[in-house]
Amino acid sequence: MTDVALDEVVARLGEPDLVILDVRTPEEFDGTSGAACDPRQGHIPGARNVNVLDLATAASPDEIRELVGATEGAEIIAYCHSGSRSAIAADLLRGAGYRASNFRGSWHEWSRRDDLPVEE
Repeated sequence: MTDVALDEVVARLGEPDLVILDVRTPEEFDGTSGAACDPRQGHIPGARNVNVLDLATAASPDEIRELVGATEGAEIIAYCHSGSRSAIAADLLRGAGYRASNFRGSWHEWSRRDDLPVEE
């Protein structure tokens, strides 16, 4: 498994060929729900949202690619709340032909940094 740290995600934010994929629930993504331990709710700017459960129940790699909306071989950094769901998602994404990494600090780490942007 390939993990990436916060500094790499921050440095690469906005790269046109990189997909940041939030695999939390839609409610966590839009900030209407989330872990009480996180000082801010929402998502990383520019991130796409596909619930890890949808990835896990996809019938084929083609269906995963349809959900994600990126071409096979694209680079993806997945994140969730604490890095557990996104680790599973990264494995599923690699199985669908993506170059996928897991942001191990995920939202739990991002939400604590007031200098980092948040979208709701």
